Amino acid sequence: MQGLCYNRRPTGPHTPLLTAIARSPRLLFWGPTLIWASTWHVILYQLGTVPVLNSVAWRFLLASVGLFALAVWRGDAWRVPARMHPWLVLTGGVQYGLNYWSVYEAERHIPSGLVAVLFALMVFGNALSGAWLFGKPMTKRFLGAAAAGVLGVALIFWPELRSAGARPQAGLGLALGVLAVTCACTGNALTLRLGQRGIALVPMLAWSMGYGALGLLAVAGLQGIGWQVGHTLAWWGSLLYLAALGSVTAFLLYFKLAQREGPGRAALTGVLTPVIALGVSATLEGWQPTWLAGAGVALCLGSVFVATRPPSAAA
Repeated sequence: MQGLCYNRRPTGPHTPLLTAIARSPRLLFWGPTLIWASTWHVILYQLGTVPVLNSVAWRFLLASVGLFALAVWRGDAWRVPARMHPWLVLTGGVQYGLNYWSVYEAERHIPSGLVAVLFALMVFGNALSGAWLFGKPMTKRFLGAAAAGVLGVALIFWPELRSAGARPQAGLGLALGVLAVTCACTGNALTLRLGQRGIALVPMLAWSMGYGALGLLAVAGLQGIGWQVGHTLAWWGSLLYLAALGSVTAFLLYFKLAQREGPGRAALTGVLTPVIALGVSATLEGWQPTWLAGAGVALCLGSVFVATRPPSAAA
């Protein structure tokens, strides 16, 4: 099974850095966690001027081009067998199409905090798929810590959760959020399964993100939205950030971690991401912390610490 580690070009100036990153579980965990925490704020610059379908499609189309360029630079074989392309289309449509489209639409109807709580539940979905499909056992300690992490996220966003029912289409927003989480867990399992079948991680993500983007553009065309782009520096800057860091870099590190440590443990990034995003919000958006939010942050951090400790240390 191939991934971010080099297996075709053992030489070159980029090899030591990426090899060191791929061999460090801490970097694989904290890399996507910190990046995705920042994207919560960056996405704000994408909303309001361009339809959601277009914004998400351009993001993953640029990411796909970047990944293909990375594969060529590394000397990876970017072509995959024809029989694998239907699975790549399915993975891209689920993970990078329907998933992200549902997230953006859900936030139109329910608070972003509720969406964060829903995505924290990915810990359980990924743990179940890891045990069922990949033989990664679930321990009581892990499940207990994951549940505590989800509770911590709920405490952080408790005011938003309480106000969710007052919104006229809260039920629709909740359904879209659950759909997004389901698509994310399914996309994770499909990606890891394709990796087990011998497709290297970089070209796999390149193809699947490209297919997801083309699917969204097709839907936009059928709906009469067209293919719109923003006209401000903030829109283009945020798009490049979301494509290069939020998509290419973060997903490479995340799936390498999932391949090594299991999808359940990788999903713990979703517990810490909203916690760190609050710090960004407090700095750039004036968010004011409360004692309840502080308790939630402490619970999230403690749950991740317990869940990621080696069995001997926990004992």
